[in-house]
Amino acid sequence: MSQASKEKEKIQHLEHQLKRALADYANLQKRVEAEREQTIRFGERTLLTKFLPVLDTLETVNKIAGKDSSNVRKGLELVLEQFKKILKEEGVEEIEAAGHFDPRVHEAVEIVAGKKDNKIVEVVGKGFQIGERVLRPAKVKVAKKQNNPLNVVV
Repeated sequence: MSQASKEKEKIQHLEHQLKRALADYANLQKRVEAEREQTIRFGERTLLTKFLPVLDTLETVNKIAGKDSSNVRKGLELVLEQFKKILKEEGVEEIEAAGHFDPRVHEAVEIVAGKKDNKIVEVVGKGFQIGERVLRPAKVKVAKKQNNPLNVVV
């Protein structure tokens, strides 16, 4: 093998290493950016999750206040409206808690006698999600059919 062919081979090898290093660097940049975005989203979810009990309290106070026409009641309704608007703008949605129990988005807190299995009979606490990601599952009471003890086969 001549000196020129060895040098050409070495140059090709170095070019290949450089291209590989540049590709690795580009992949690293993409991975770092994706991790940064994921960290931001996690922080947002954590913060929004901390606000959900405040929303619960505001809604409870609003119910207790009833149909009082006082300025306090009107102010509370305004605060609730603004709070819900902010959550909606951030992509927070209330989890639908009617129909059948879904363990991915509902948490059964009690099982009660009913005509149909796995039917939600009452919402004890609202659940919320961002997209497909659950911030807090809906706390629900779930119906379970009672077996007739006379039909039991021994």
